[in-house]
Amino acid sequence: MDRMAAVEANQGKRLLQALDGHATTPPPVWMMRQAGRYLPEYRALRATTSSFMEFCFNPAKAAEATLQPIRRFGFDAAIIFSDILVIPQALGQPVTFEAGEGPRLAPIETPEGLKALSDTLEAGVLDPVYEALDRVKGALDGQTALIGFCGAPWTVASYMIAGRGTPDQAPARIFAYKHPDAFAQLIDVLVRASIDHLDRQIGAGAEVVQVFDSWASVLPAPEFEAWSFQPIARIAAGLAARRPGAKLIAFPRGVSARQSARIAALPGVHGVGLDTAADLESCRQAIPSCVAVQGNLDPLLLLAGGPALEAQIDRILETFAGRPHIFNLGHGVLPPTPIAHVERLVARVRRNG
Repeated sequence: MDRMAAVEANQGKRLLQALDGHATTPPPVWMMRQAGRYLPEYRALRATTSSFMEFCFNPAKAAEATLQPIRRFGFDAAIIFSDILVIPQALGQPVTFEAGEGPRLAPIETPEGLKALSDTLEAGVLDPVYEALDRVKGALDGQTALIGFCGAPWTVASYMIAGRGTPDQAPARIFAYKHPDAFAQLIDVLVRASIDHLDRQIGAGAEVVQVFDSWASVLPAPEFEAWSFQPIARIAAGLAARRPGAKLIAFPRGVSARQSARIAALPGVHGVGLDTAADLESCRQAIPSCVAVQGNLDPLLLLAGGPALEAQIDRILETFAGRPHIFNLGHGVLPPTPIAHVERLVARVRRNG
């Protein structure tokens, strides 16, 4: 697609306009985890499959889950229903989810444990994700963008090493301190796998991709540079080399305004996600005005609702008025969130109420 055709294709999609560096009124709005347990239709669909990973790898059901919040709320973007841990699965480290406990993987406790992994994504394992994207793409209208995603290497590595989620990712940090060469090898594998996965998602219909570094905030400054910032930079550069003009949002959760600004300035990055705790004014001043900022409403405030919710929606909109902005949460929507609160958020952002 040439540049003029790409511009014309983006005109009906506010998310793509924002990532092209344009301020829109109203801004595009979508929510992380917008397809999930707060929706009764999702709970009914999820009950038809015995395991979470089986659900993720069922193209018809993953596509339906992706489309449910679009039908109900009319968000400006659909994000494919999947999980950041499909990459370990495709590298040969099986993933299961225990009810109420989260993911479980066989932990990589020594450098020798890396020998069980493939150096590249195993052929065919992630094909159901790409089929789901193709299904969703065919069902969307001309105003709704489609988002693919992956986890950042640091965050994915932390689960692969610990075998589960941990409060401060201590197992992965200790592993990296004790075995720096082996940890660097794992990061290298994950950088390459992430580029491949994002590339394939774009080929299947994703117009935007997001990299989630959910545990970036636990890293001291030198380790943030080595294990979070540099791998994200490599992914952005590698994807741009394969897909010139591909839209990428980086979400390093919980980092400072200065760190967010550095990531926003990376070649190949078009948007940066802001955590709930981010200081809006500091981010507004630090992040280049040509890069879209995404966020950062507190999911607990969305759950609570009422005047406080409306006041914070207005504050976020006012802070980022006149610059590229994507309205979103600072993290994922919580399962107990009332549907009426989500409806109110969308109406408020669009100034319909």
